[in-house]
Amino acid sequence: MNAQTVNEEELPQFLTFAVGGEEFAAPVLRVREIVRYEKPTKVPLMPSAVRGVINLRGTVVPVVDLAARLGFSATATTKLTSLVIVEVPVDGGILPMGLLVDAVSEVIDLEQNTIEPAPQLGAKVHTEYLLGLGKLEGRFLLVLDVDRVLDARDLRAASQLGDSPAREERLEAAAP
Repeated sequence: MNAQTVNEEELPQFLTFAVGGEEFAAPVLRVREIVRYEKPTKVPLMPSAVRGVINLRGTVVPVVDLAARLGFSATATTKLTSLVIVEVPVDGGILPMGLLVDAVSEVIDLEQNTIEPAPQLGAKVHTEYLLGLGKLEGRFLLVLDVDRVLDARDLRAASQLGDSPAREERLEAAAP
């Protein structure tokens, strides 16, 4: 094998999706699955970007409206609206979280040298939520930092959903 040949397994893969009219990408290794949107059950006292919870095969999964979290208008649901289920480390464990997105596009290979730091001026999204700006086929992708966009306050509130005495009631209420 030629030293310049790129092994496909070494190329970082990213899931692309639309949020608030912008194209985003997230590392595919952080994505557990993609599911069709279902209306979440509202939970009192959650941060405003947390729409509620869904029951995903017996697991309570908090749903975060990614557009609202990033400072856009809340997501209006359509036939293309999806939930990107990501796994986030919280307090020594892994918490599945649903990111509400306008539409999921595709999985792409994006070489590390094509990702540049996000510009500080003119960005519609707070740059602390981004790993950078990826270039692909003449267009830019906002590369999302999943850990930073889901801040500690949201995660702690959401992680407590599985520990409260009313957990079984919420599971039953969220069941289809």
